[in-house]
Amino acid sequence: MDATRDFFISVFNLLPGARPGLISNRIPGYWLYAQDKPLVHIIPAGDEGHPLPATAIDHVAFHLEGYAAFREKLQGLGIHYSLMDLTDIQERRVFIRAPGGQLVEAVFSEPVPESA
Repeated sequence: MDATRDFFISVFNLLPGARPGLISNRIPGYWLYAQDKPLVHIIPAGDEGHPLPATAIDHVAFHLEGYAAFREKLQGLGIHYSLMDLTDIQERRVFIRAPGGQLVEAVFSEPVPESA
């Protein structure tokens, strides 16, 4: 969980923050904040003896600005990524995996170059 927390902090500039007492006293984990709002909750999978559900969230997406700068940041952090450009809606997407294996998508509403 620590590696996943650190990943979201370094890649998305989130900040660790407080968790409600009822939750933090029963379930280990972290809440990560953006603009004073808890955005990402990290807890162990199958906590408290509950099995994982048959279906799970495939991935989460963050809508960001600064496509080129974000790619440079990932390169600087040594994080492997894959790209997808959607010319019909003029969006550029970057896919990465968190240390726990979760798929994370960064979406940028920026013009897609014709050569892309």
